[in-house]
Amino acid sequence: MRGSLNKFNRLVDALQELPTIGKKSATRLAYHMVMKDTFVGMKISHAIEEALGCLKKCSICGGMSEDELCFICSDESRDSEVLCILENPKDILLLEENGLFDGRYFVLESLEELSISHLENMVKNGIKEVVFAMTPSIANDAVILYIEDKLAPYDVNFSKIAQGVPTGVSLENIDILSLTRALEDRVKV
Repeated sequence: MRGSLNKFNRLVDALQELPTIGKKSATRLAYHMVMKDTFVGMKISHAIEEALGCLKKCSICGGMSEDELCFICSDESRDSEVLCILENPKDILLLEENGLFDGRYFVLESLEELSISHLENMVKNGIKEVVFAMTPSIANDAVILYIEDKLAPYDVNFSKIAQGVPTGVSLENIDILSLTRALEDRVKV
C-alpha cells in the first residue's frame, strides 16, 4: 500500500519532521489537508512559502524579522539599558507575547568570536544590565561565566532569571506564571 500513495506518504513523512509530531498526528494532519479541507492545506502551504521567503535574522539582536531590523530593535521606546540574552529567537516571541520584558534582546546561538564581539559592542553602547534568560543547566552556567568574564571590563550589572524554571526545561515549555515570576525575581550573578 505504501507505494500506491507516494505523495501522501511524502507529506506524512515531511510533517513528522516537525517537533512533537509523530506518525499518527502527521497522518491525521495530512489527511485533513488533502481530503477534508484542501483550502486549509493551500493556506498553510502559502503561509510557509511566504515565511521562508521573507523571514530572516535581525542584524542587531538575532531575532526573527521581515526587515533588516526587527520591530523590537526599531522601537526607540524600549529600555535601551537592559539587555536580555536568550538561547534562540523563539524565546523572544514567548516573552513579547506575554509582555514580560521591555528592554533589548540578544540571541546567543553560539560562542563564536563574532557573536561575542557583537555582544561587546552592544554593551559598550549604554547597556547597564545584562539579564540571562537561558535554560538552567550546568552548560549554560558555564556560558554565563564566560560572558561575564568577556564583559568584565564594562560597567554592567549581571542578573539571571530566578530559579523556579526547572533545570533542563526550555522556556517554551514553562507555564506563564513560573516564567513571569522567574523574570520578576531575577537575581544578581
